[in-house]
Amino acid sequence: MTSFFSTYGLFLAQSLTIVIAILAAFGGVVAIASKNRFKPKEKIEVTRLNQKYQEIKEMLNHETLEKEELKKLKKKEKQKKSLQKKQNKNQDETKLRTFVLEFEGDIRASAVENLREEITAILTVATPKDEVLVKIESSGGTIHGYGLAASQLRRIRDRNIPLIASVDKVAASGGYMMACVADTIIAAPFAIIGSVGVIAQLPNFHRLLKKHEIDFEQIMAGQYKRNLSLFGENTKEGRNKLQQEVEEAHGLFKDFIVINRPIVDVNTIATGETWYGTRAKDMLLIDDIMTSDDYLLKASEKANLFKIEYSIKKSLSERFAVSIQKNISKALSY
Repeated sequence: MTSFFSTYGLFLAQSLTIVIAILAAFGGVVAIASKNRFKPKEKIEVTRLNQKYQEIKEMLNHETLEKEELKKLKKKEKQKKSLQKKQNKNQDETKLRTFVLEFEGDIRASAVENLREEITAILTVATPKDEVLVKIESSGGTIHGYGLAASQLRRIRDRNIPLIASVDKVAASGGYMMACVADTIIAAPFAIIGSVGVIAQLPNFHRLLKKHEIDFEQIMAGQYKRNLSLFGENTKEGRNKLQQEVEEAHGLFKDFIVINRPIVDVNTIATGETWYGTRAKDMLLIDDIMTSDDYLLKASEKANLFKIEYSIKKSLSERFAVSIQKNISKALSY
């Protein structure tokens, strides 16, 4: 009997120990989760691009050069660095900084929320001796969204900090509205540039509803609260009013280009057409034919390059929604 109680007591002690350990572990997980809940989900990430280029260069040299060649190259680079260090010391000047931003646009220009934070961060440290390169990829979207994005870029120029806009694929409509703010615009040879126009479109199901004897009721206060309707019968007056509003928006777009890029013949380019990079250069829509990669590689020889990225931790549903938005934007491109 004594043996039974001894064995049972040992079993009970072991079980209790396991339960306490599980509870302690669970408590730790809950504590970490609670702590993370109150941690900020936003952050500014800085990537040193010079270091990235140097690591690639060293890796390729190591793999492609013979030992003797590699030894000579390392000695030569060491001497070069020593000379540069001496020159910098004599000149008593800090190295130029190039801040790199990326803007991938959708219909709503939702990336403007990140852009405004990135620009604010840069403006806390940048001086007119530095420069900002913004890589733009967008076929446009809402006027107010891209108007705000262009205004954010204007903040850089207002501080007299050189701004370069780079277009590798497309900067059309609202995308070009952003690009034209820059002091200099560079683009790849086949990048799509332009689309200085405004469009408003929507389907109308009135005849379909009428055919199936379905009534549609719409109550408004204000004569022009809604000019065209999805389900009601559209009127000539409503169409004319919307046309007037579209023309007004187009006029504002043209005025914006005249202010920010006066060398362009706005009446020639404001037809809603797009042009490839080489042709866009002839029309003064851009300044030079060059990819962002070539610009940054060349700049890395004389400047410290910093890629600035503002990130917000999104939920799975938010990431899914953004993905759908981007796909819709690409499907409706210019």
